[in-house]
Amino acid sequence: MSLTTRRPGGFSDHDIAEVQRLLHPFALVMENFKSRDLAKTLLETYLGHLSGARVLNGQIKRGDGQNIDAVIWFSDLRESTPLSVTLGEQRFLELLNDYFLATAGAVLEHGGEVLRFIGDASLAVFPTTRENSRDVCRHAVDAARDARARVLAANAKRRSDGLAEFACGIGLHLGRVHYGNIGTPERLEFSVIGAAANEAARIEALCKETGQDVVLSGTMAAALGAACRSLGNFTLRGVAQPMEIFALP
Repeated sequence: MSLTTRRPGGFSDHDIAEVQRLLHPFALVMENFKSRDLAKTLLETYLGHLSGARVLNGQIKRGDGQNIDAVIWFSDLRESTPLSVTLGEQRFLELLNDYFLATAGAVLEHGGEVLRFIGDASLAVFPTTRENSRDVCRHAVDAARDARARVLAANAKRRSDGLAEFACGIGLHLGRVHYGNIGTPERLEFSVIGAAANEAARIEALCKETGQDVVLSGTMAAALGAACRSLGNFTLRGVAQPMEIFALP
């Protein structure tokens, strides 16, 4: 901290003594603000912007949370096992970071919340309300398009550097999930659970079967209000009724 004065002759001895007397309580107040800012940064980095804010505001009990409507994003790296074997740990880690920068980076850029990195997969949400559902669905689709472009750009750079390229699949689903704390009393995670979250992972798996890099559920396609090409009806593991799946419009 720096202090200045326009007074001729500068600060008096009394002024300096008063400033020194106040430095300790001032430092304690500033340390409190600094600690909170540090905690906020760490929570947002490791949990996400929305989840970190909830934890910082005291939602730290197992079961704390609420039911929300959201676009659920699930993405997965293709051929990860062969890549990890052929590349070795360090180069595979570098490839993973390029992949997550392309996919999860696009989610964050378009207002989504990345909840988990599950090995070489990622789970994210774009929370919606009844009033903004269509706009949020379009943001999620824009994120998928952006991720596709980022993957192409990353692969172009990796190719020029003589490095292995990568591919991924993205599944988008619109549904209701429980968004809150799950786990044990000693180790909690802020995430989403529910049928819609499980369905999103099953939908993404259809990228391989359909030859698409991005696929959408019927609820997602309907909410977009745009013409989407149907890829057909598919039976998903653990889901009673077949679901119609669509290509990215």
